[in-house]
Amino acid sequence: MSNILESMLDSSMGRSMLKQVLPKSAPLNRYNPAQNSFFSGRVLLGASDNAALTDDIVRNLKASSASLFYPASGKGAAAVIAAAKKHDIIATGIELNAEMSDKFDALVFDASGFSDTTDLSQLYYFFNPVMRKISTSGRVMVLGRPHMQAETGEQAAAMRALEGFSRSVAKETGKKGITCQALYVEKGAEKNIDAPFRFVMSAKSAYVDGQVINVRQADAIDYPDWHKPLNGKVALVTGASRGIGESIARTLARDGARVLGLDIPQAEAELANVMTDIGGEVLLADISSAEAPALIAEKLKAMGGGDIIVHNAGITRDKTLANMPEHWWNMTIDINLSAEERINHALFEQQALNANGRIVCVSSMNGIAGQTGQTNYAASKAGVIGYVEYMADELLQRGITINAVAPGFIETAMTDAIPVITREIGRRLNSLAQGGQPVDVAETIAFFANPASSGVSGNVIRVCGQSLVGA
Repeated sequence: MSNILESMLDSSMGRSMLKQVLPKSAPLNRYNPAQNSFFSGRVLLGASDNAALTDDIVRNLKASSASLFYPASGKGAAAVIAAAKKHDIIATGIELNAEMSDKFDALVFDASGFSDTTDLSQLYYFFNPVMRKISTSGRVMVLGRPHMQAETGEQAAAMRALEGFSRSVAKETGKKGITCQALYVEKGAEKNIDAPFRFVMSAKSAYVDGQVINVRQADAIDYPDWHKPLNGKVALVTGASRGIGESIARTLARDGARVLGLDIPQAEAELANVMTDIGGEVLLADISSAEAPALIAEKLKAMGGGDIIVHNAGITRDKTLANMPEHWWNMTIDINLSAEERINHALFEQQALNANGRIVCVSSMNGIAGQTGQTNYAASKAGVIGYVEYMADELLQRGITINAVAPGFIETAMTDAIPVITREIGRRLNSLAQGGQPVDVAETIAFFANPASSGVSGNVIRVCGQSLVGA
C-alpha cells in the first residue's frame, strides 16, 4: 500500500495535491552579477543609548544603494544623524506607528549600548510598529556585544537576550522569505563588521536564517570589490566534482579565486569538466590516504600557496549503531574528520597556507542535532565543530581564520532520491518553508573566505533556513 501511495504522490497530480496541503514558501532573492551593490532598498536603523556600532553601520550602508531612515523619537536618533552627516548619507527621520504606509527592506537595530535588562524594552518600541512593514525577502539584524564580555550580570542577560529575540523574529517572518540574524561584536572589533554586515544584508545570505555571527578583534582589511572579492586568491576545494562541492568551486571562481579542485580518481571526468568550466586545476587523490596531505601541500605551494582551504569531501555510511560494521565507523570518522586534521597539519608544517589564510569546514545539521542511523556521521560532523571552535584562538594569532558551515536540507541529487512524502515534508521543516540550494552553502563559504572576514573565526553557521531541528 505504501508503494502505491508513493507512486500516486510522485505523479504530477500527486505532487500538486501534496503542495496544496504543505506550508507555502516565498521565492528567495539570491545574488546575481547585475546587482550594483550588496544592498538596495529602504533601511530603518535604530540604536540604543550609548550604541557603539552605529557609525560603522552607516559607513557600510554608504557603500550600498540604501535609503536610510531612523525613528525620529528613538533614543539613538542623534547617533544616526551624526553618523549620516559624517559619512555624507541622507537620513530621514520618521515617526513609527502601526498605521503608517511605509515599507522597509531591512530593519537594523544597534543594541550594543544596552546596560541591563530594562533596556530590552527598546527592542519592542523599535520593532513592534514595523513588523508588518518588512518587504518580502527583507532583512532583519540586531547587533550587540558578546554577553560573556559584559561588565555586569545584568548587562550579560540583556546581550544574551538578543539571540533568543532574533531567533524568534526569524520564525515569525520566515514565511515571507525574511531572514533575521544577530551579530555579536567584541569591543575593538567595530571595523571588522564589514564582511558579516554586508553578507547578512545581501542576497547571498538568502537561506541563512536565525543565526548568530560572532565578530572578533583582528586586523581590519578594507572590503574588496563586491563582485570579485577573491581576486588573486588560490582556493582548494575537496570533493569538488559534483553537488555542493561543485557549487563551492564555481562560486569561489565566480568571486575571482583560482580553484584547485580535488576529488577521488573515480570522479576524474566530472571533476575535469567542472575545472575546465571555471579555469581551475585538477588534483586526484583520496584525502584519507597517507600521501594526500603532502601531495596537497606540494600542489598548493606550486600555485603560490593556498589562501582558502575548503574541507568539503565527506561520506555517509548509515546503519543503526547495533548493526554498523566496524569498518563503516572507522571509514566515516577518518574521511570526514581525521583527514582534515592531517591535511591542515601538513599545510601548517610545510607553510603551504598563506598569511591571512581562510579555512572552512563543512559540518552538518546532523552533527548538531544527531540522527538515527548516523552515529558515525553525526560524531564526525560534531567533531568538525569542536575542531573549528578549539583552533580559532590559536590560528587567529597567526592571521588565519577557521569556520564551519552546517547545511540543512539542500536540494541535490541525493535529496531527489528521497521518497516524495519524506522529501516534501523535510524540505519545509524550517522557517523559510523550503529547501536550500547548493549555492546557498557556497555563498556562506565565500563569505568566510573573504579577506575582509578577518574578524570572523570560530563560527558555525547553519545554512538551513532556520531548521526546526537542532539548536
